[in-house]
Amino acid sequence: MEGETCKCSQRFADVDDLGPLQEILERYRGEKGALIPLLQDTQEAYGYLDERIMRALAKGAGYQLSQLYGVATFYTQFRLQPIGEHLIRVCHGTACHVAGAELISEEIHNILGIRDGETTPDRKFTVESVMCVGACSLSPIMIVDEDTHGKLKPANVRKVLKKYMGESGEKEE
Repeated sequence: MEGETCKCSQRFADVDDLGPLQEILERYRGEKGALIPLLQDTQEAYGYLDERIMRALAKGAGYQLSQLYGVATFYTQFRLQPIGEHLIRVCHGTACHVAGAELISEEIHNILGIRDGETTPDRKFTVESVMCVGACSLSPIMIVDEDTHGKLKPANVRKVLKKYMGESGEKEE
């Protein structure tokens, strides 16, 4: 993979909505070692890397589909499934674990009815456990989208999530 040149030249007629993908392919045409940036930009454009897009990307960039999946499944930054409108990340690094991260995750489960790696049926929330986010003095930490909420207690989780829910503070159906 490293050192390979992105061919990024083929056009597609068999896949819908390839405007963003065509632009990404053009951007990396002839660039060596472009696989990870190609995947990153494609995920940014489409929200996740579904099979249809992965096939089109492999065809257009001149990579084997297995190469794309090898990278996309190795690095946790890549998603093969859609995520909710709001991404909730709970730090489970050492400091957060000791400070009660498991209780925070359990409270999220109690409120939203989803566990690590799951998305609510209404696609409003996705929750995932992450390792250290580098803010140990704020442990335990929950990050919703780009907002960091630290020094949490289980009793505070509902209040935080309420900002991202409907007016009632209950999960919207």
